[in-house]
Amino acid sequence: MTTNRLANETSPYLLQHQHNPVDWYAWGPEAFEAARSQNKPIFLSVGYSTCYWCHVMERESFENDAVAAEMNQRFICTKVDREERPDVDQLYMTAVQIMTQHGGWPMSVFFNAGSSAVLWRDLFPANRSRQPPGVCHAAESHRRRLEKLPGRC
Repeated sequence: MTTNRLANETSPYLLQHQHNPVDWYAWGPEAFEAARSQNKPIFLSVGYSTCYWCHVMERESFENDAVAAEMNQRFICTKVDREERPDVDQLYMTAVQIMTQHGGWPMSVFFNAGSSAVLWRDLFPANRSRQPPGVCHAAESHRRRLEKLPGRC
């Protein structure tokens, strides 16, 4: 069984993701430095332990080896427990609500190490044929946008 960096965390929500094949970082300097040094954008996923849709996205996307491999290759994947980091949750949820007129969890945000967010969403299913588009399809689309931004990692 794979274990990632979240195994060292204390949050029940982050610990739920410790065996995902996604190479998760907890929110913080280690993730930001990895994004800069590896020249990768950040995928931020915010949720909480009793969130139904957070568990759905984990099951459909974060436990899927193919999805995880694509995410790991293209992004520094960062996980936040909204109950332990309400400051981070509030900042990005406000942006999501301004840009999309709604919000919810799990919340997903793609941005570069310079903090330019380019996509906000609540749920990304793994399957591309569903609406909204699947996480891999969205990741590729927004990776291309991030590469064009000034201040790229």
